[in-house]
Amino acid sequence: MTLAVATGQFASAGDVEADIATVVRAVEQARGADLLVMPELFLGGYRMPPIVVGETDPRLRPIELAAAETGMVVLVGACLDGPDGFTISTLAFGLGDDPAGRRVYDKQNPCDAENDHVVPGAHSVIVDVRGWAVGLSICYDGCFPEHARALALAGAEVYAASIAYVTGSAHRRELYYRSRALENGMYAVVSGLTGSVAGADFDGGSAVYDPEGRLMAEVGPGEGVAVATLDRPLLKATRAQHPMLADLREPGPVVRR
Repeated sequence: MTLAVATGQFASAGDVEADIATVVRAVEQARGADLLVMPELFLGGYRMPPIVVGETDPRLRPIELAAAETGMVVLVGACLDGPDGFTISTLAFGLGDDPAGRRVYDKQNPCDAENDHVVPGAHSVIVDVRGWAVGLSICYDGCFPEHARALALAGAEVYAASIAYVTGSAHRRELYYRSRALENGMYAVVSGLTGSVAGADFDGGSAVYDPEGRLMAEVGPGEGVAVATLDRPLLKATRAQHPMLADLREPGPVVRR
């Protein structure tokens, strides 16, 4: 069984309604894919404090309709209001029997100034997309091997990461997601913000990596969508050849000599 995935790389207008229109445009460009991943905090743009979007906001209706019309699952980054405070989150459209946009994942590892404005999520999340187990990640989550490893041990085959990396940090970004794929023998689908918003410049990095961390597709400079087809036999063969996930042992105590 294969899964067609798309990663969207676009600049946020810093306006929720304009950004919703961009998501709809990205869905059209990705037509034929099963899954589209969009960047971190895309609705309203990456800024602190973030622009808060209601998860049932009627303005989200065009994304819901686009996902339903194409049969695509669409993951979009936004700041949401939760019972414990604001969160950097992923909204899903077209997932399961409920086509409406809803919160599916809250970033577990806010970083830097984010900690002054949002609270961390409490759970890792795997969603089912056409029979594939897709683990969700938001930016700084992917800097921690433990985050992807927990998802892989729980059955994730794909690591879907929405990110916003500032210009000049591409060397770290690429290394992180190639490593998360290789360490766990799973695909990585990375969607990065590009352009400028709130005085910061972002440099994209939207790409798809195979279970050995090799590049399958990328957007490159500017805006656009990249599509790749994920193959489960390749994933199984890679995990058999490089069984780090299966061979993992709990580390023993550290002894100083």
